Amino acid sequence: MPAALSRTARRRALQVSAALLALAGVLVWWLVPFGTKAPSGHITFSTGVPSGVYQRYGALLQQALARDLPDVSITLRNSEGSQQNLARLASGEADFTVATADAVAQYQRDRRPGFERLRGCARLYDDYVQLVVPKGSTVQSVADLRGRRVGVGQAGSGVRLIADRVLAAAGLTPDVDIVPVSAGIDTMPGLLERHQLDAFFWSGGLPTQAVQDLSERLPIRLVSLDEALIESLHDVGESTRHYRSATIPADAYSRAQDGNPVDTLAVANILVTTAAADPDLVEGFTRTVIGSRDRIGSQVHPAQLVDLRTAIYTDPLPLHEGARRYYRSVKP
Repeated sequence: MPAALSRTARRRALQVSAALLALAGVLVWWLVPFGTKAPSGHITFSTGVPSGVYQRYGALLQQALARDLPDVSITLRNSEGSQQNLARLASGEADFTVATADAVAQYQRDRRPGFERLRGCARLYDDYVQLVVPKGSTVQSVADLRGRRVGVGQAGSGVRLIADRVLAAAGLTPDVDIVPVSAGIDTMPGLLERHQLDAFFWSGGLPTQAVQDLSERLPIRLVSLDEALIESLHDVGESTRHYRSATIPADAYSRAQDGNPVDTLAVANILVTTAAADPDLVEGFTRTVIGSRDRIGSQVHPAQLVDLRTAIYTDPLPLHEGARRYYRSVKP
């Protein structure tokens, strides 16, 4: 090959290589948000009791995060519920968790350790209070629980917080007027089935699989929580403002409701982290939570209710800067 032709070929090859490198740079710039880096490291996500919605949601979210944040390893850790989740987060035992808005507000009101460091990432779905009794029970209202054996949730759960307040609003002192049984949704259905409970409280997304499964084994009924009771709850204190009147749809538990809706109260769940969390990690985590809604919701129904339009409202917590960055990036 003549020397001149060889030099021309080499020059053209270098030009092609330079063009390809430039194109690759453009693609990287387009695919990776400006000013962010790929998160890495290890995080702990505190969930809830086995068979509860928090735990099932956490397990599916872990899979989605593994796809979206491949350099981040995630450990799930079961818990008693919202109150324990917040304590773990504040102490550094966990990096992310889910907790109900009323539990967050109570944690702040009590000025518990680390309360000022808590930050919100996303408002998720609502929990609905469910008071479950055998279908033939004479219990028609919360006041009828007097003298009965009642599952009230574990000490560190959001269920316990709500159950105590609902009982008080109905004129009952939890430790005096009922026989309280400290148990979670993983054990309360079995206790009711074995006649070791007369009723139990649960607060979770609809439908909760453990309640659904119980309804298929045992005739059960949901007790209505009327509006007057809920109004009494709002007199308890600032943290109860997060409760709202709600209705359990007639088809939530078809066997337990006989086609009838049930009045109750609802409270929002919040994805929570701390101010110390890496903004890039929080941005990626929040993006996955919103982006995986339909995939997770096909298996955990409450996740279908995660909505980009309302996710930003994490009251009573301020938004973490990483979450704020995500919402700004998807703003129309």
